[in-house]
Parts: sequence; structure tokens; C-alpha cells
Amino acid sequence: MGQGTDVLVLGGAGVDTVVQVPSLPLPYADSYMIERGIETRAGQTGDFVALGLHALGLRTHHLDLLGDDPEGELVRALHRDRGIALTAVPGPAGTKRAVNLVGPDGRRLSLYDVSRSRPEDRFPESTVRELARGSRHVHVAITHPCAPALPVLRETGVPLSTDLHDWDGENLYHEPFALAADVVFLSTASLADPERTMRDIARRGRAQVVVATAGAEGAYLLADDELIRVPAVSPPAPVVDSNGPAPPGPRRRPPVRARLILLRKSPARPVRRGSPHTAPGPLPRAGNGASEEGSSQSRPTPPQSQSRQIG
Repeated sequence: MGQGTDVLVLGGAGVDTVVQVPSLPLPYADSYMIERGIETRAGQTGDFVALGLHALGLRTHHLDLLGDDPEGELVRALHRDRGIALTAVPGPAGTKRAVNLVGPDGRRLSLYDVSRSRPEDRFPESTVRELARGSRHVHVAITHPCAPALPVLRETGVPLSTDLHDWDGENLYHEPFALAADVVFLSTASLADPERTMRDIARRGRAQVVVATAGAEGAYLLADDELIRVPAVSPPAPVVDSNGPAPPGPRRRPPVRARLILLRKSPARPVRRGSPHTAPGPLPRAGNGASEEGSSQSRPTPPQSQSRQIG
């Protein structure tokens, strides 16, 4: 099968309800008046990765479970309006959803509705295999049921990337993703020793590139056994929305473009972006820092989307 897709994004489709709160943690009170409004919109980790890749001009295809519900329609409309190919597998438990409480500094607390998935949920192996073989690269979200699809993806020989978000380096749920991917992203937010965790991922798994983001401190790139620091960049314009596919830190962070550009290159030859590069000291923890963020920049007029429903 020819490679008609640059990147297949597996999982991470869903809907967030975003509430701008006056502070985090939010002190207990009977009620709060929310001046900036409450927004419900499509866009979880896989959706925003797909949007970022599409904005970079890459041919992108998104595969996930979606319910026959209003949230599923929001996700379908997002892909249709942006011209991003979507393959939707029926999700009997419904479409993934969450509530994000966002503080004035851009940090957030996410409340995930775990009733929207079932342990027995699976992607059809034939669909995963077909779409992966037709792609140059596969980015795997850590949402269920992506873990059971990892062996099928590895069989295809297509390079994989994943984002472990705020992994603590110990939670066994994240480990299959960390060890199966050729390119691994994660946040330093929950890591006691970020460098040790990054090197452990590279030593035990397949990763040739490990990127750890540290909020306002920037990011760290481990490749060819060399660790370098990439400073954070100042936003070129006022930040409109700090929400994206990972727990956000302060508003001064590496943009989504810096992480996604790696996917355009061979995992064996990391792209060293950011200037100046500095030899890292002890890696800081990012507090509630971010792995990445969704891009809100203008995009070119999208082509006709190629969405389909399975089942």
C-alpha cells in the first residue's frame, strides 16, 4: 500500500469544557461567577496533534473511537471543517470528554470522565494495520484503547512517537508507550529526576529521541546520548488559550511547532532547534508544566476532508 499519509494520529479525540477560574487550587465556595464564560469544544490530545501537523502542511489522518452523541458530532465537525481525514470507530460508551479548570496563569486542573471508555474497547486490527502501512509515521496518544494496538503498530515497522504527558516515571500504564516509541515526549512536572527518566526510556526502549518539556524553563532533548537544553520562547503575540493536549504550565512555553517538526525528520537524526543551546544543569520540574499546546494560529483553507465511520 502506498504511503498517502505523512502522520497517522491514533487516539486522543474528545471534547473539553473549559472553565476560566479565578485561581487554582480553587477555594471551596457555594458558587463562582465566571466572567470569561464556559466553553465546550472539540479538541483533546489527538485532535490538537492532528491540527498542528495539518497546519505544518503534513498529510494527516486521525483514528479513534467516537460515540453517537453530541460530543462525537463536535469532533467530527472539527475534522471536517479543518479538512483532516478522520476514521471513527463506534465507541459504545460515548466520546471522551473532560472539564478543564484553567487559572489566570494558564495552569489547569483536568477532570476526565472515565465512564466514556470500557476495558474491552479495541481498535479493529485490520484498520490499524491498513492505516499505519499507508503512513510515514504514527503518533500514538496514551488514551484507551491505544495500548493494545502497539504490537500491531510495531509489526508494520512504521516509526512511532508518543506523549506521556505528566508521567511520574513509575505508573505502569504509561510504560508500554514509553518503551515502544521511537520518539518520546513527556513533561518534567511529575518527575523526581527528569534526566534519569529520559535516559531510562532510551536505555530500556526503542526511543532514539526523548523530549522533556519543563514549562517556563523550556525543554530538554536527549539524542545520541547527548542532553541539550532548548530555552523557552516568548509568544510573539498575547496568549489566547493555554489549553492543549497536556497539562499546561506557565504561558511561556515551547510552541507545538517545535515538537511536531521532529516528526518530519528521521527519528535517528534529531532536529536541534532553539538558540542558544546550553549544556543542561539539573533538570527542573515544571510544577504543573506542559508537554505541549494546541496551536491557535491561522491555517490555510483546508481541502475536502476524508472522514469515514467504521461499523
